[in-house]
Amino acid sequence: MSSALLTDMYELTMLRAALAGGTAHRRAVFEVFARRLPAGRRYGVVAGTDRVLSAIETFRFGEPELEFLERVVDPPTLSFLADFRFSGDVYGYREGETYYPGSPIMVVEGTFAEAVVLETVVLSILNHDCAIASAASRMTQAAQGRPLIEMGSRRTHERAAVAAARAAYLCGFATTSNLQAGLEYGIPTAGTSAHAFTLLHDSEEAAFRAQIDALGASTTLLIDTYSVEEAVRTAVKLAGGDLGAVRIDSGDLGVVAIEVRRQLDSLGADRTRIVVTGDLDEHAIAALAAAPVDGYGVGTKLVTGSGAPTANLVYKLVDREDSTGTMKPVAKTSVGKPSKGGRKWAYRSLSDGIAAEEIVSTRPDDSLGRPLLAPLVRGGEIVGREPLDAARARHQESMRELPQIAHSLSPGDPAVPSIFS
Repeated sequence: MSSALLTDMYELTMLRAALAGGTAHRRAVFEVFARRLPAGRRYGVVAGTDRVLSAIETFRFGEPELEFLERVVDPPTLSFLADFRFSGDVYGYREGETYYPGSPIMVVEGTFAEAVVLETVVLSILNHDCAIASAASRMTQAAQGRPLIEMGSRRTHERAAVAAARAAYLCGFATTSNLQAGLEYGIPTAGTSAHAFTLLHDSEEAAFRAQIDALGASTTLLIDTYSVEEAVRTAVKLAGGDLGAVRIDSGDLGVVAIEVRRQLDSLGADRTRIVVTGDLDEHAIAALAAAPVDGYGVGTKLVTGSGAPTANLVYKLVDREDSTGTMKPVAKTSVGKPSKGGRKWAYRSLSDGIAAEEIVSTRPDDSLGRPLLAPLVRGGEIVGREPLDAARARHQESMRELPQIAHSLSPGDPAVPSIFS
């Protein structure tokens, strides 16, 4: 499926005018960065890069797209789009890396015409996936090693749900309930049952028996449709000490978990795990740290970025060819929305293995720290694909590299300062 019309009209307006004015084929450099992190966040997480590469690969104007655009653009622009193939270069932070204000997490180099039409699709992917990944990372830290299930599909757009599951897994979630994400990305899938299943049956015992008969004693039973205490008693009567887990979806989760743990142990089901769900975010997860909870199911707050549904990323021209063929730094000076001119290189300065500074320089210099920009596209060819598990492992490494303050859930400044040179 073509990604070419995942584009704002204003990009084609610029393209049309640049073609007419003779500037469309000037060399240009665009950078993706955030002027600031969402309020109170101490770091962001890069996600969605692989999806951007797929979008660039399928950015082609076929017959249906061109037929539609005949009503929108003039013949010269339509002719340009008919032959469109991105032939430039793209560099970017690898997925799983953290980023900070001003970090050039993606750099797109090509002609103005080639690069400008990619703006919307690049930003729509990165703004969504980075926002979800940043929230998922905080939740994973709050869980302190307890497994997290991504279960937000019913709270967002159907395709956003798949992308959200991918971003969550990248940042440490153990499983997803989204089967399409399991198919596309190989993410382990998991799911329990809803209250509707219990309500379908003539009794809670009949519902539990049906689920155990079909799925085995290791299944997870939802125990808060009626009386939690009675449900636990019934569950253990049917499955014994082999009962896999129980799920609590309502009430004061910490208090209820303590009561359920005590009851399970007293009935000989001391190996039965307790999973909690119900509008959890990183703060609610952290508050349950002392409770006898073995896992968390997270939905709405994850797929909405836990209060920050966008990463505030922008796509700005920072370098362009002038009429003499010389590359010239350019920047906005708008009040509240400035940018820094010149093509950037980014490095992570470390002290004893801990991130000390994010250095953003207008010159390449590997002595400044660990290089962060990797080649993703060369001459229009994708060169930067990698398995999702590699990005997942990188995120774990990146988190170990952060100063301790970065793991705090309280509002604060970015954990690593951005230094521009």
